[in-house]
Amino acid sequence: MYCAEIVKAVEQLKKKYHESDPFRLCKVMGIKLLFQSLGIESDCVKGFFLEFKRIRTITVNDDLPLLIQKFIVAHELGHAVLHRKQGISAFHELALYDESSLCEKDANLFAAELLLEDDEVLQALNEDNTFFTAAAMLNVPPELLDFKFRVLKWKGYKIVESPIISRSNFLKDLDVSINDDFSC
Repeated sequence: MYCAEIVKAVEQLKKKYHESDPFRLCKVMGIKLLFQSLGIESDCVKGFFLEFKRIRTITVNDDLPLLIQKFIVAHELGHAVLHRKQGISAFHELALYDESSLCEKDANLFAAELLLEDDEVLQALNEDNTFFTAAAMLNVPPELLDFKFRVLKWKGYKIVESPIISRSNFLKDLDVSINDDFSC
């Protein structure tokens, strides 16, 4: 999927529902949110999207800090919006499909665009902050900020190179023992 399609999908959602909070978006879009205890081990399932008989659900690991749950819901919402017409009805962290890494990348770009406003990111960077300090100020993992950098570059913004290159499955490996802040 192209960045233009992802940005357009996020813009349309925000315009239609006047909302950018992924929890509230799920509610107004009729996507059921299920909270399930799935553990805090490093390999725990953090969340997944499933559509069965036109009922869409996002299951979130409620053992995780609320802030991480928000990222997970935004990511899974990306699957619900972007990949619904591809005939794949379930997304989770296991590599079941050859195209899963591309689908995961799409969902991460979607989550970054949904959760991070361009102006806020640019302001954090213009205050002469390092990449990691900006991520902490924005209260997001650095990997999510890296995905937002990709979107900003596509939009034509001239920004410094990200010091990291995030993998599509970064949420799978996100340290779940962290608190609700990402300060350095």
